[in-house]
Amino acid sequence: MHTINRRTFVKAVAGTAALAVSEPRAATAASSGAVFLSTWVQGKAANERAAEVLKSGGTLLDAIEKGINTAEDDPNITSVGYGGLPNAEGEVELDAAIMDGTRHRAGAVASLRKFKNPISVGRLVLEKTRHTTLAGDGAFRFALQMGFRPQQLLTPESLKKWLEWKADPKHQTFWLNPTDNHDTIGMVGTDGKGHMVSGCSTSGLAWKIPGRVGDSPLVGCGVYADDNVGAASATGDGDLMTNYCTSVSIVHTMARGASPQEACEELLQQMVKTDPANRSAEAAVIAMNNRGEIGAASMQKGFHLKYALWREGQSQFLESVKLY
Repeated sequence: MHTINRRTFVKAVAGTAALAVSEPRAATAASSGAVFLSTWVQGKAANERAAEVLKSGGTLLDAIEKGINTAEDDPNITSVGYGGLPNAEGEVELDAAIMDGTRHRAGAVASLRKFKNPISVGRLVLEKTRHTTLAGDGAFRFALQMGFRPQQLLTPESLKKWLEWKADPKHQTFWLNPTDNHDTIGMVGTDGKGHMVSGCSTSGLAWKIPGRVGDSPLVGCGVYADDNVGAASATGDGDLMTNYCTSVSIVHTMARGASPQEACEELLQQMVKTDPANRSAEAAVIAMNNRGEIGAASMQKGFHLKYALWREGQSQFLESVKLY
């Protein structure tokens, strides 16, 4: 069967989008105002929504949360929120995290079912509890307690895809090997005053083993933010990316003086140094320092990150550097 993946979605949308595309080798110049940086095609709408929220008086946390909500609410995005492709048992399980670089605190949920906005539930874990991460039934009960309304997250299209997968006697299974039918929305931003926030949301790998959690809701992996330095997020093979603590590694590299672009590339290069097979990995990262400079890099051309940047009222769609 044909596998639905982020790259298929990118190709479908990019053909109709009148958007500027470039491939920078160095960090974009610093900005004195707000800057938003997000992964993939859906990041453009997320950035624009975030900018609106900040302009109307919302906080940077509000802006990142509401920006990511635009992807979570879109049934046509099959790897985030409502309409996300389900696990092997036909249940949509969502993961998300959001981190406040000022307080150095995060809120996350993993394996959350029945609620389409896990980033908003994670936000309340941050605001209402002393915990960082809630998972499974506990995350479900917390969402109920916070007033979220459960709903069916399978759309007719995502249900159809699951039924097709299940009916195929040769269907892919994660008891054997990974596939490429997954992705996220990762987002980082600054309010122009040195405040940094990072957020990430995903439905994870389609047809995954129930209970599987990738890098997206893990602090230091899918998200990391520190007002003193900057913020980062990651996208790709979450099982692999988790093992490299990608986001915190990038921020720490920036803290040593590297530009966001240099830090992104160094992280991917380190993955290859430890295991040359990672040259073919599905891995991409984005980063921003507290001066609004940005960076983005993909491991290889087969998983080429296209990302969105909002700066000084201008919304752009860009292509990341490919290392291999």
